[in-house]
Amino acid sequence: MPKAKDLEGRLQRTEEQLQLFQKISRFMVREMSLQEVLQGIVSLIVEFSGCDSCLVYLLDAEDLVLCASNRPHPSTIGKLRLRWNEGLTGWVARERRLLAISREAYKDPRFKKFGELEEDSYEAFLSAPVIARNRVVGVINVQHRSPHQHTGSEMEVLTTVGEQVGCVLVLARMAPTAVESANHVELVLSSGPVQMKE
Repeated sequence: MPKAKDLEGRLQRTEEQLQLFQKISRFMVREMSLQEVLQGIVSLIVEFSGCDSCLVYLLDAEDLVLCASNRPHPSTIGKLRLRWNEGLTGWVARERRLLAISREAYKDPRFKKFGELEEDSYEAFLSAPVIARNRVVGVINVQHRSPHQHTGSEMEVLTTVGEQVGCVLVLARMAPTAVESANHVELVLSSGPVQMKE
């Protein structure tokens, strides 16, 4: 039977997760540039996970492009690209799956070195796809300099954040006037029943 201290710790971590998701949701309703939103989300992930690096790559045709980072990469934002079939990041995008490596990520045969990124030598790697309307549109990477055993909670949080970022990207494509002029009741009632996948 779990001790009271263990239960308190789990409750505190659950509250921290909830606060993270709430803060990200608030980014969705503010008038901010997409770049500001992504940078804000990256900062929240770093604060929550205690990681050394958080990178967001978004899909551009067959390439994944670095679009946000907690580390100063001004020369690489928007310029650093990898093909859909390259590296651990490309694997996550192709497979639509979370990837967690606790040590020596740089020795994984799928790993791609960039040379210009300090993260090339980091030990631990956690990555989740960014999903928008059931399509992979990017990848979020969380890295630690030292070995780090990722918890189930950390994996679930990053998966959920990937889904939230996907929603942010979909919302960013909508004109503000589309929201104001939409008949939301008609939109809901004319869409038919929601099909649940098993």
